[in-house]
Amino acid sequence: MKKSALQQARATYQPKLPYALTGAVKMVEGKPTQSVANQEEIKALFPCTYGLPEITFEKTNPTVGKAINVGVILSGGQAPGGHNVICGLFDGIKKINKDSRLYGFLMGPGGFVDHQYVELTSEIIDEYRNTGGFDIIGSGRTKLETKEQFDKGLEILKQLEISALVIIGGDDSNTNAAILAEYYKANNAGVQVIGCPKTIDGDLKNSLIETSFGFDTATKVYSEVIGNIQRDCNSAKKYWHFIKLMGRSASHIALECALQVQPNVCIISEEVEAKDMTLQDIVNNIADIVAARAAKGHNFGTVLIPEGLIEFIPAMKRLIAELNDLLAHNSAEFSAIADADAQRQYVIDHLSKENADIYAALPKGVARQLSLDRDPHGNVQVSLIETEKLLGEMVGKRLAEMKSEGKYTGKFGTQYHFFGYEGRCADPSNFDADYCYALGYNAAMLINSGVTGYMSSVRNLVAPSVQWLAGGIPITMMMNMERRHGEMKPVIQKALVDLNGTPFQRFAAKRAQWAQETCYMYPGPIQYFGPAEVCDQCTATLRYEQLDK
Repeated sequence: MKKSALQQARATYQPKLPYALTGAVKMVEGKPTQSVANQEEIKALFPCTYGLPEITFEKTNPTVGKAINVGVILSGGQAPGGHNVICGLFDGIKKINKDSRLYGFLMGPGGFVDHQYVELTSEIIDEYRNTGGFDIIGSGRTKLETKEQFDKGLEILKQLEISALVIIGGDDSNTNAAILAEYYKANNAGVQVIGCPKTIDGDLKNSLIETSFGFDTATKVYSEVIGNIQRDCNSAKKYWHFIKLMGRSASHIALECALQVQPNVCIISEEVEAKDMTLQDIVNNIADIVAARAAKGHNFGTVLIPEGLIEFIPAMKRLIAELNDLLAHNSAEFSAIADADAQRQYVIDHLSKENADIYAALPKGVARQLSLDRDPHGNVQVSLIETEKLLGEMVGKRLAEMKSEGKYTGKFGTQYHFFGYEGRCADPSNFDADYCYALGYNAAMLINSGVTGYMSSVRNLVAPSVQWLAGGIPITMMMNMERRHGEMKPVIQKALVDLNGTPFQRFAAKRAQWAQETCYMYPGPIQYFGPAEVCDQCTATLRYEQLDK
């Protein structure tokens, strides 16, 4: 396969490991842990893997360990750096013993259940070092949750003599990893399960998982293209660009991009919820900013919108919660209705009056999108809801009202964008290349230490990579109980934007100025070669969060 000049150059990049992982490691146990909430419920559901200690690794004298066979799964949506996690895992188990073997299950957890796999050899691995995407083995969204799936997977693990399974995924995928680890431990299956924190959304983190991999690269990609749009915007001076960004359950991507590019408006979903704002409140705020800029002769601007905004508007959140339960318990009856208008009326007839009124008042297209099929975890597929167009149209109507009242004299033209897939498979930044490789290598060390139900943890990430700290935390430590498909289920608690945290406070202190003036920043493309201050910098979010410590 012919490679581009950049691909050839990136193939020679050697990710830098934390010092503790540059030789054999010694495991140091910390204090016992507990879940972030619902301690008694989580403990009862995970009796074999709850309350385990935090783990850190220290460098020790090299020894040759026993050969191990390891399986790996890429689960959920893609994130830059996934290939390097697998490369680090491969190199780690080969460092333990050159006869260790790595098997990749094809197209996600489904390949694990259906016994679809490939042995990952050095020839295959070397083709994918420092590359984007998940195409080395593919990914999928099959949810591992039934005894039949666990037992079917165990058959192939036994057949291949695999004693450890690494699941690379987000919060739902790592929740599955915790459940699988508990099941195999309870049944003395002899299989360890280790998770790695992946999601570009940035909502899988805590004090010991400082960031999920892929967030750094994805936000750099989005910030580049937003910067390009802002340069065009400031050149043509005639459009307002409404830009929706990935981030269903949290606004970390929107906030990070705002810190990078300094837009005129950035909506933070968590703030909308905290202030009990309505959809009209949001529209009025944007319209006021448009009018204020128009009064200065600036009929252009940029608005950043997190894709999950609708779910954070309190009234909409209540509607969606009831809608989720309604469709979970009546899916067959609802699906049997062929006519879209009849489906809409069915929903209205079966909701409480408050929520029925809100649903009925929504544009038909948005209402329809709210009632479409859920994802495998029972969530509204908010990426299908064209929130950017909804806001742009509503702002246009509000400005027309303001014009009739003599409060607005400008021109309002719109352009709409949604940046999602563009950032998910980019070649990883130097930060993500290093971080992902370390996560995978560290997972090999966790396997060699004999633990199960742990997530690979590499932290102190604002320091040079050689100073990063390696270890693991029990996945149960991150869990709480949430309603899914109408029932309470154990899941990893999502990390939302902290409105009292430094990243948001830095943004909040500047946004009034950004709204009135044109303060655009142009980050440019990811740089792989050059001075460290340009090529190796971490996200603004991570830098500011660490300033608090």
